[in-house]
Amino acid sequence: MTARKKIHKPLNPFEKNLCIREEFQTREKSFLSEYGTLSASAKRRNEAENICNIRTPYQLDRDSIVYSNSFRRLKYKTQVFLSPLGDHYRTRLTHTLEVAEIARNIARAMRLNEDLAEAIALGHDLGHTPFGHGGETALIEVYSSHFSHSDQSLRVVDSLENRGKGLNLTREVRDGILKHSKGFGNIIPTTPGETAITVEGRIVRVADIIAYLNHDLDDALRGKVVSSTDIPDICIKKLGKTHSRRASTMIEQLVYNSGPQNGKFILDMGKDTFHAMIILRKFLYDKVYRSPAVHNEFVKAKKVIIGLYNYLLKDPDTLQGELEKMEMAPWDPSKTPLKRSVCDLIASMTDRYALALYSKLFLPKSLV
Repeated sequence: MTARKKIHKPLNPFEKNLCIREEFQTREKSFLSEYGTLSASAKRRNEAENICNIRTPYQLDRDSIVYSNSFRRLKYKTQVFLSPLGDHYRTRLTHTLEVAEIARNIARAMRLNEDLAEAIALGHDLGHTPFGHGGETALIEVYSSHFSHSDQSLRVVDSLENRGKGLNLTREVRDGILKHSKGFGNIIPTTPGETAITVEGRIVRVADIIAYLNHDLDDALRGKVVSSTDIPDICIKKLGKTHSRRASTMIEQLVYNSGPQNGKFILDMGKDTFHAMIILRKFLYDKVYRSPAVHNEFVKAKKVIIGLYNYLLKDPDTLQGELEKMEMAPWDPSKTPLKRSVCDLIASMTDRYALALYSKLFLPKSLV
């Protein structure tokens, strides 16, 4: 990759009336690859908002996400194991932080925009349901077959956060959040419409997969759902024996095999690494995500989600009360269908909030 030509001498950041953001955006042109996304080109729906003399638009997006209610709720949302008692199991928050770190490292190595990659990564799972993919499956069944946590994450930052005002994020961050995942789809998609408009957005999709392949395996080993001898030999041989070695191999192979082709920047992990990742992902789906230890708990969780959904549909007053507790905009029948508002509320809940509300609504209380 060729770097943009350095065009100026750095200014004194303490100079009176200096706009540090503009200075940094000028410097971006000298250290970003020609395939990196310049923050000066960022677009957002309301340009009058989110203007800062110090932070670039992508840095502002990152901070808006981190300071949001939805981001804080990730700490009590399931990654794989529901309400784990052990302190070292991943939650949706720790998963998000690992994705952000991987995405930033890759972007830095490729001389792309680290802030953009980090912002997308930090926001990619804001719309994830309680109880992980079990909760997502439940909402697919009772709300809509088109429901997905990727779409919901975009809805969170556009319409649900800030009591309905949204976060007014940039186009590039919003696009990356929307296109970060397609379930068991291609690791590196090529289908038009599935691919993010920026290289940084495409990196986050791969970083998400790198993160969960490694930490979900680590948690499954810790929880004795599988043993180290169960891991396919090809994954050990091509990726490594330890969590850190496997993650490093995937990151390094992506960095060293990717590059410009016919005027476009193509992400590539190399044939051997890519094949081993596919094998490892299938192993996790077959032996971990669909294992009795994990699947049986998801079946219970689905009943909680479905029960809450049906109850709230019949009791708009309770819905309004819970929306207020969650600091979300009240349901307005003239703007939002009841089913959509119920879905938004449930998708925003943490595991413990959903369980507590279910217990309050459905389980008898002692009167003495």
